[in-house]
Amino acid sequence: MERRRLSAVLAVLAVLAVLAALAVATGCSTHDDKAEPSRSASSDGARHAVEAYVDALNSRSATGLIKVGGVKDESWSRQEAARMLADRGGREWKIKDVQIDHDMGPDTGSARLLAKDKAGKSLRDTFTVTREKGVWHLAVFTRQPDGKGRESSSTDKPTS
Repeated sequence: MERRRLSAVLAVLAVLAVLAALAVATGCSTHDDKAEPSRSASSDGARHAVEAYVDALNSRSATGLIKVGGVKDESWSRQEAARMLADRGGREWKIKDVQIDHDMGPDTGSARLLAKDKAGKSLRDTFTVTREKGVWHLAVFTRQPDGKGRESSSTDKPTS
């Protein structure tokens, strides 16, 4: 009698183990079927943002820089875009390499850009890339107002 009871208990445990394994497997496949962007899709979107930045520089488009920067089109952003364009705009940059690293999560990472202009001068830059509401932006604007009527501090250029 004891042997039968032990066999029955072992059979029930085996069935429970199989059911648990099936539940885990089903849970994993359900997660995989969700419409979450893959790491490569995320990298593609961030890469497109870097390409849009280079296109905006080449076409001397302040509007393009503002769009890829994900900032409001206001006087401060127009002024900063004008400074970027004065320094790097219209030089026919050709992208040689873009590396995207999602080192800060699926919606934030870094992008490294290597480009050369028509004279052969190199442009090497590293950006923070962020995805907001499905759109990737580059953190190229450094002097954003803090909302209190003054600009945020920046280590880029001293204000005097």
